Formats: sequence, structure tokens, C-alpha cells
Amino acid sequence: MLGSLALSSVAIFVAELGDKSQLMAMTFATRYRAWQVLLGITIATTVVHAVSVALGFGMGELLPTEWIALIAGVAFLGFAAWTLRGDHLTEEEKRKASRRAGSAVLVVTVAFFLAELGDKTMLATVTLATHHDWLGTWIGSTIGMVVADALAIGIGLLLGKHLPERLIRYGAAALFAIFGAWLVVDAALALL
Repeated sequence: MLGSLALSSVAIFVAELGDKSQLMAMTFATRYRAWQVLLGITIATTVVHAVSVALGFGMGELLPTEWIALIAGVAFLGFAAWTLRGDHLTEEEKRKASRRAGSAVLVVTVAFFLAELGDKTMLATVTLATHHDWLGTWIGSTIGMVVADALAIGIGLLLGKHLPERLIRYGAAALFAIFGAWLVVDAALALL
């Protein structure tokens, strides 16, 4: 379980770097208190990643492990390409993030829940859960995402609007490519 927790924490932390969720976290932090934003992110992430782990665990029970590892490796290479492409908030997402109405925690929770559905961190969590301990993956993926978004809030509050987005995006993409290539090679060797 500890190995799954550590792997999931690192993988999801990396997946979240440069993601639109970080941009949302920074935007919300300009409107609400940091603890309200973090609580909303934590609630949304806990729920989304529970669903992701359930999906991944179910797939892991149905498919042979070697094929799952191969699919996971290809998925991680896809995440690398997705990360290189970058994420930007649409005008609609910026508008939703800047609203002050209602409970701050509820607004942040709902916005993050909807933003994470089908996002690369959700898909990465599904992928990890097919091959690793479900509880460690759930806790680790939640921790990785919350820490990455907390970092975005802190940096956003300290540095304002300017972050080395390109450097973060390239670094995260490189790590995904390394993880993906490692999984593909490992799976291919196991299938031979």
C-alpha cells in the first residue's frame, strides 16, 4: 500500500503541474481565503479520485496485468503529449472561478469536481488503480493533487500572475514520457 501511495502521490503531483486546475486554484485564491480553496479542492478531489480508483480497480480485475501495464504506459505517453499541449482556462471557466456568490467552499468544490471529470489526473488515477493497491492509489492521488494545487495557490499569492509555465509544462511532460516508456518496456518484456 505504501508503494502505491508514494507512486500515486508523485504521478498525480506531476500530472497536475501546469494543469487548468492549478490555474483555477490560483484564480480562486485571489477571491477567497486559501484554506477555503484548499478545502474545496480536497473534497472534490477525494470524490473524483474515489470514482477513478473504483473504475481502475474494476478494470484491473478483468484484464491481464501485462496488458494493463502496456495500456498504462501508452496512456502515460499520451499524458506527456497532453501536458506539452498545455491547459488554459476558457472564458467560461474564468468567469465561474471569479464569482463571489454562495459559500466559497461549495463554489470551489463544485467547480473542481466538474473540471476534474475526464481530466488527465482522473485518467492517470484510473490507470494507476488498474495496477496498484486501491487504497494507496486513492490516498496518494488525492494527496498529490491537493499538494500541487496548494503549491499553485502559494506561488500565485507570492509571485502574482507570472509563473514559468513553459518550464513546468516541459518538465511534467518529460516525467510522464519517462514513466510511460518505462511501463511500455516493462510490459513488453513481460509479454515476450
